[in-house]
Amino acid sequence: MTCVWDLKATLGEGPIWLNDTLWFVDIKGQKIHGFVPASGDKLGFTAPEPVSFLAPLAGAPGSFIVGLKSGLHRFNPIMGGFLPLATVEGPALDNRTNDATVDAQGRLWFGTMHDGETNTTGSLYRMDAEGLARMDKDICITNGPCVSPDGKTFYHTDTLEKTIYAFDLSEDGLLSNKRVFVKIAVGDDVYPDGSVVDSEGYLWTALWGGFGAVRFSPQGEAVARIELPAPNVTKPCFGGPDLKTLYFTTARKGLSDETLAQYPLAGGVFAVEVPIAGQPQHEVRLV
Repeated sequence: MTCVWDLKATLGEGPIWLNDTLWFVDIKGQKIHGFVPASGDKLGFTAPEPVSFLAPLAGAPGSFIVGLKSGLHRFNPIMGGFLPLATVEGPALDNRTNDATVDAQGRLWFGTMHDGETNTTGSLYRMDAEGLARMDKDICITNGPCVSPDGKTFYHTDTLEKTIYAFDLSEDGLLSNKRVFVKIAVGDDVYPDGSVVDSEGYLWTALWGGFGAVRFSPQGEAVARIELPAPNVTKPCFGGPDLKTLYFTTARKGLSDETLAQYPLAGGVFAVEVPIAGQPQHEVRLV
């Protein structure tokens, strides 16, 4: 395990691997970051609002769709600027976007959550060439959307309920047969955060308050665990030339001064070499 960037992010999140670069965000810090392991280069871009995820956009090299509090925007690190793409929900809900993934068909899946983390006003959305569609609702903190390698199983997390759900995913992007995949029961203050599925179909889930991540089999059995020197681990991402480096974002949000003194690397980005490869990052296709 290596801390590759002692960033001290307030709420590091949403890592993706693209073109030999690890991209991720600091939601509350309103930053988009890029880290190039080969050179050690570190990039930073300021967002106009809390920014929760970024996903590469097909047909627009270097451009991303990013989730801001106000909705979806288009962002290009070279050109700069954030161009509004879609409003997801009205401001009265006081929601913001949260975690996201892109499936092999180029569909963007993302959630919204209550910014105050108290109301069950969050929803799960799918965005494709046909537009936005709400796929699930009545969730306070949506998290961890990800898809199995065969494209037939979709996973999504209700963080405060400590529950990861599985759905059947059809070829045309419909979800059905919602069921409990895993209920986290490792501690009162430990919650499932972001997830990613490896090439063998096993789910890696970050643990907020749990100092690491757990690997679950397709049957929901915990088969491995990675420990990190940071209490709030937010999301894993497979990267590196062979997709066998597991990167983790972490957060300092909610930690006392005493805890931060004990775990000074909290908010950093970590890398762990693993024997199983991840899945490649897909691009959002809107046409």
